[in-house]
Amino acid sequence: MRKKRVYDENMPVGKLTEIPDFLPPPEKLIFPKDTVKVTIYLDRLSVDFFKQKAKKHRGKYQRMIREVLDRYVQRYRNT
Repeated sequence: MRKKRVYDENMPVGKLTEIPDFLPPPEKLIFPKDTVKVTIYLDRLSVDFFKQKAKKHRGKYQRMIREVLDRYVQRYRNT
């Protein structure tokens, strides 16, 4: 008799593939110096994504975008 498998829904199933970092290094970005307010055009899909996630978690999408940028800077600041 075979033993029945028990799956943990939080564990990945199947072959796993590591995805390389898709963000460009900071050398390829131009950072404005001594500025606070920035006007930027973003892809509609990106803004809609952040708006959906913010609504789901009852947050603000601008704050989420800022957090992504801040984490990017923290990661690459000393490289």
